[in-house]
Amino acid sequence: MKVGILGGGQLGRMLLQAAANYVVETFVMENDEHCPAAHLCHHFVKGDIKDFDAVYNFGKGLDAITIEIEAVNVEALEKLESEGVKIYPKPSAIKIIKNKITQKEFYRANEIPSPDFRITNNLGELNYHASFLPAVHKLGEGGYDGKGVQILKTDKDFKKAFDEPAVLEKMVNIYKEIAIIVAMNDKGETAFFPPSEMIFDQVLNLLDYQLSPAQLPDSVLWKAEAIAIKLVKALNSPGLFAVEIFVDKNNSEVLVNETAPRVHNSGHHTIEGNYCSQYDMLWRIMLGYPLGNTDPILPSSIVNILGSEGYTGEAKYDGLDEVLKMDNVFVHLYGKTQTKPGRKMGHVTIISKEYNELTFKAHKIKNTLKVIS
Repeated sequence: MKVGILGGGQLGRMLLQAAANYVVETFVMENDEHCPAAHLCHHFVKGDIKDFDAVYNFGKGLDAITIEIEAVNVEALEKLESEGVKIYPKPSAIKIIKNKITQKEFYRANEIPSPDFRITNNLGELNYHASFLPAVHKLGEGGYDGKGVQILKTDKDFKKAFDEPAVLEKMVNIYKEIAIIVAMNDKGETAFFPPSEMIFDQVLNLLDYQLSPAQLPDSVLWKAEAIAIKLVKALNSPGLFAVEIFVDKNNSEVLVNETAPRVHNSGHHTIEGNYCSQYDMLWRIMLGYPLGNTDPILPSSIVNILGSEGYTGEAKYDGLDEVLKMDNVFVHLYGKTQTKPGRKMGHVTIISKEYNELTFKAHKIKNTLKVIS
């Protein structure tokens, strides 16, 4: 079977590492021949995943295609799908999710609980919604990893907002943010990974570290799981979906923040922490095998390895030896040769029976391992 991946970053890299367990011929398209996934696939094609002709020509000889980022040419995928190529997830699901405006409208139409919102097409329209503040302004398309998001507390913050189509989303008094990864196969059968709790770096607005399974009351977990399954079934597409959810301060409201139609950074820990990883799960779906066992082997934590402030250039890993000496700690470097402040360079997974140990080691690793140049 010939399977293509659009995008060659770290998610594609880890997807290819899992592919080694199966009989599958892998193809990757990315515009950088030195990307993290380039040397792990059978066939690398240099090209723009946003370009119709590039995507169509890449995919027309393949059996199936998946994505590692939403910013792909959906029209080319629709044509390939009409010609018999299986796309995971379906282009219809990618089209809904890749634009935050259509994503929010989808939640509303399908009665998926989500923060209230308004749509703005330009900066001027924000003046009509001053009474809606405080709110979060999210760029319709093109945002990622905290980019394309601005917090607007008063109308004085409007100068930070976006002068193009965007979602103005009511700010939620968040107690915890969790992510649930849901798998659905071609038969419509589903499985979900235990929720992960995400702790964010407030300065960079990037995932700092996370804990899994999330520690929440059963009633909240059941509600979150039910909403995530309902959402994926409404998308009506096989594939893997990461559903990011807000839990409010009173543990009473569970609201969907965003959905990613692919393997996700909130599921990195599943490589060592769960019987079936998110990457193995996606291969099972694409190759037509039974869904895997999502149970945790042990509780786990992830620490992102980010480029340190003040360093740009060839990457060096200060403190790596010390981290590699720690028990039940697993280092994943993404193979990026160049670092810059805040760039994702890798992650570290920690497993332990004790949540206190997970948190302690997460902080220790964060303070020990630095990417410099």
